[in-house]
Amino acid sequence: MQNRSKWIAALLAGVMMSATTGCVYRIDVPQGNYVEQKQVDQLRVGMTREQVIYVMGSPMVTDQNDPNVWYYIYYLKPGWDKEERKDMRLMFKNDRLAAISGDFRTPPNFYRPL
Repeated sequence: MQNRSKWIAALLAGVMMSATTGCVYRIDVPQGNYVEQKQVDQLRVGMTREQVIYVMGSPMVTDQNDPNVWYYIYYLKPGWDKEERKDMRLMFKNDRLAAISGDFRTPPNFYRPL
């Protein structure tokens, strides 16, 4: 009888432990530059590099072969949801912002100089 109660206790403990493993908390893992459309909307052709850094922050990567290209890369791996990635590329000419491309829409006033 005592042996049987040990088996039942072990079985119940195993069931309870397996039921809680589905409730494990997984953290969100963000990496890179978090950029919002409202920041991109402030960009204008002809801005200096310093003005761009003031609006966008420092770039995640600058192109090794072309220092006139900056990359803003954001990656989020949520604990349970689908991963999210957003990229943006800024191109400079004569130390002034000349063009943008990527996952954000170009602001309507982008080509209107400051």
